[in-house]
Amino acid sequence: MDLRKLKTLIDLVSESEVSELEITEAEGKVRIVKGGGTVVMQHAAPQQMVAAAPQAISASAAAPAAAPSAPEAAEQAAGTPVKSPMVGTFYAASAPGAAPYVTVGASVKKGQTLCIIEAMKLLNEIEAECDGVIKQILVNNAEPVEYGQVLFIIG
Repeated sequence: MDLRKLKTLIDLVSESEVSELEITEAEGKVRIVKGGGTVVMQHAAPQQMVAAAPQAISASAAAPAAAPSAPEAAEQAAGTPVKSPMVGTFYAASAPGAAPYVTVGASVKKGQTLCIIEAMKLLNEIEAECDGVIKQILVNNAEPVEYGQVLFIIG
């Protein structure tokens, strides 16, 4: 897909009430998601690009996006959230079939590896920010994660 076509698609999404657009062509797949003032494009290849949206999201478009996260927040246990520092794929273990780094109820120390997030073929270890016990694991293995998404609750 050429850059002019991508630019046109980004402009269309940012100017409309559409919050997400996905197009599949012979060259690959493009997914454009409007949220938080940015438009995110994901290609079928492992590359990801983030481009600034030409205009801010209206209040009416932002409200539906915020609604699903409210029940999720209510389900979380009290404690310190560990958030994803990047967009990527969550892995609970160092290799397929290996034991996960942590499980619910496990004691962790500050700096201990909790999981791996793969982004653009790079494996990034996510470490505990404090001592405690894993209260909840909010992501399944091999599941895509977003920037700022809560992965664990440490209590």
